Amino acid sequence: MHPPPPAAAMDFSQNSLFGYMEDLQELTIIERPVRRSLKTPEEIERLTVDEDLSDIERAVYLLSAGQDIQGTSVIANLPFLMRQNPTETLRRVLPKVREALHVAGVEMQLTAAVSFLTILQDESVSIHAYTHSFLQVILLHLEHRDTGVSNAWLETLLSVIEVLPKETLRHEILNPLVSKAQLSQTVQSRLVSCKILGKLTNKFDAHTIKREILPLVKSLCQDVEYEVRSCMCRQLENIAQGIGTELTKSVVLPELIELSRDEGSSVRLAAFETLVNLLDIFDTDDRSQTILPLVKSFCEKSFKADESILISLSFHLGKLCHGLYGIFTPDQHLRFLEFYKKLCTLGLQQENGHSENQIPPQILEQEKKYISVRKNCAYNFPAMIVFVDPKNFHLELYSTFFCLCHDPEVPVRYTIAICFYEVSKLLNSGVYLIHKELITLLQDESLEVLDALIDHLPEILELMSTGGESSVQENKLSSLPDLIPALTAAEQRAAASLKWRTHEKLLQKYACLPHVISSDQIYYRFLQRMFTIMMTNVSSKLVMNFVCLIFYWNRLRFLDTCEFIIEIFSKSFFCKYFFLPAIELTHDPVANVRMKLCYLLPKVKSTLKIPADKHLLQQLEMCVRKLLCQEKDKDVLAIVKRVSITLFQKKFYEKDLLDQEKEREELLLLEMEQLEKEKQQNDGRPMSDKMYEKKRRDTKTPTQSLPKNIPISVPGPSSVTPSTSKEIKKSKLIRSQSFNNQAFHAKYGNLEKCASKSSTTGYTASVSGLGKTSVLSLTDDSFRTRNASSVPPSFSPNTTLPSTSRGTGNSLDPKSSGSKDTQPRKATLKSRKSNP
Repeated sequence: MHPPPPAAAMDFSQNSLFGYMEDLQELTIIERPVRRSLKTPEEIERLTVDEDLSDIERAVYLLSAGQDIQGTSVIANLPFLMRQNPTETLRRVLPKVREALHVAGVEMQLTAAVSFLTILQDESVSIHAYTHSFLQVILLHLEHRDTGVSNAWLETLLSVIEVLPKETLRHEILNPLVSKAQLSQTVQSRLVSCKILGKLTNKFDAHTIKREILPLVKSLCQDVEYEVRSCMCRQLENIAQGIGTELTKSVVLPELIELSRDEGSSVRLAAFETLVNLLDIFDTDDRSQTILPLVKSFCEKSFKADESILISLSFHLGKLCHGLYGIFTPDQHLRFLEFYKKLCTLGLQQENGHSENQIPPQILEQEKKYISVRKNCAYNFPAMIVFVDPKNFHLELYSTFFCLCHDPEVPVRYTIAICFYEVSKLLNSGVYLIHKELITLLQDESLEVLDALIDHLPEILELMSTGGESSVQENKLSSLPDLIPALTAAEQRAAASLKWRTHEKLLQKYACLPHVISSDQIYYRFLQRMFTIMMTNVSSKLVMNFVCLIFYWNRLRFLDTCEFIIEIFSKSFFCKYFFLPAIELTHDPVANVRMKLCYLLPKVKSTLKIPADKHLLQQLEMCVRKLLCQEKDKDVLAIVKRVSITLFQKKFYEKDLLDQEKEREELLLLEMEQLEKEKQQNDGRPMSDKMYEKKRRDTKTPTQSLPKNIPISVPGPSSVTPSTSKEIKKSKLIRSQSFNNQAFHAKYGNLEKCASKSSTTGYTASVSGLGKTSVLSLTDDSFRTRNASSVPPSFSPNTTLPSTSRGTGNSLDPKSSGSKDTQPRKATLKSRKSNP
């Protein structure tokens, strides 16, 4: 429990009081119906059960004398009772369940169907016991008057059929079907028989199927009700797979041909879909002589029939073209391709002449069906590429692909975005043909389309960068100038929306960029944006959205995030934004939060730079001491004691090259961002790519162009006030990066050698922005013979030079000083008057 906020923290302004009154009024309105629904003492008495009863006794009592809701609860708990005590449940509880189901309502019936199926899947009883106890109950309620209840029991029965032995299936299920499938039975009974027959076919041998099952199948295929004919037609696929190729050709195929000419559109549709699904079973002769004419007739009549047939046809067209690929003549091949193209633009050319508010309902319904057709065409587009051969894509299908990517409806563009990766793989070396469509989908106004595209964005970009013609420079990804603006615009659009998951996914996919674009483009186009996101969205929002929330698990996630930040970012970044909020959690009211922080304290302590962060170290010590003195949780106290032993031991603080490199990059990004903002304010336009490239070249000035003797800039009373002009900022930026990339790395291998001689080389100078502090030998005679008045009077022989500024930092080489001494001499600076 969290303590209530102190009175001083409460806002008693007039606006807040009005808000409190409105909240109280809403609570009053919400509470009124609750009071009316309270149970009377008599009702409470009827719902009360003796607590001393066992689970079995309580279940029997509630099923016998309880209310419907209590009985439903017992039936829902039946799988648990079966696992706990199957013998007593079958002996005492199940008979009561059978009695209750005779007069049960829909909710109890549905609950019982689910519980019976769960008991079967749990295998808490043997198949023999399950058949004896549960099968008759399932069969009894198959023909319930409520369709939902009947379907629920049917699904349970179909799962039971999978595990029942053959003899049980014959006597308990197949034999009763002979009478249940007759015309004298209800439509519901005949529909159930159709689905059971489709399931039974795989359980018997061919002789039994031919003698006992196929006559029933033929009878139901010729039923007087179109619903029964359609249902049985859809089961022919399962039956064909169970009876083999020969019986399928002699029995199933004639029935499908007859049903494909049925007067009911739903029956014809079921026959068509079943034929498409069975194409692999039929040989070439059956496909060319029987199935192909039926498909042609079906396609020709589809535009004159109901639009629902067009929806099904467009969905199965890819599978159909694949199954009939080898038997098409060139003319038939062309006709099917034209038919597909027509479906891809169905409804786009029609002008109804009505305003948007005056469109008749039937026209709206028709347009929705047309949208579904175009969506299915987008789904089948990869299959159609195979149909025409990827080499012919540009001539045959590119215009259709263009239309689908620019379709006015979001579902169509969403579907083609999902298929974009498959299309890219199929085109292989011709993937450059769809560069512009990639840009189009990246710039789509709907974030749903963008979300679908970025699922495979790394793979798409990799194909774009490596799948083009290697001998043609224009086909490479680097020649696509609109890609990077499209990627950055997509990120900004996702960031400005409320769909943060899409934004998060897109940022994760940007990890592929080093493999597909140059480092300069990443540096100037993406790195600054990523750093801005971290600074604006992460630093402050992490603290506000995690530390300041009342739920303790948010504060635990904040500490997890802090651990990652310590590993990824520089020490100064963590200390600036996260150090104080983190150690404030030592006062958290939840012990688990304090415990997690204690485990993290050594890493938090490692981010401090002494003596610069001495004040933060003092606050950390104060928080730990308070924990040691005031902590009441024994587990937290034990961790604090264990951690505090090593937490404040004096040790040598190693110079961290990696950390200073991170810090230098962070500061460099901030300065680059500031220069960009100033440029936009002055010119009113963003920096062009050429200016970026020029700036990048300037920052890579070779070391040889620098002067040999570079003085060390020592900040202090005599330091020069830095200029605020843009040119000096740029020169500082260039010098900082050129020193890091050229001069520093040339001497990196000599750092340890210099450190070992630090006792004889005198002062140490830290080069800021270059990584670890390097020990430099001051052996230049010109430095020793300078006028002593230029050295601040506060210097003494034992004083250590402070860190140089990152803009003027450098590394000195004894070879460049002009001195011929083979042994470095200790440079001593004494405050004395210079001789005249």
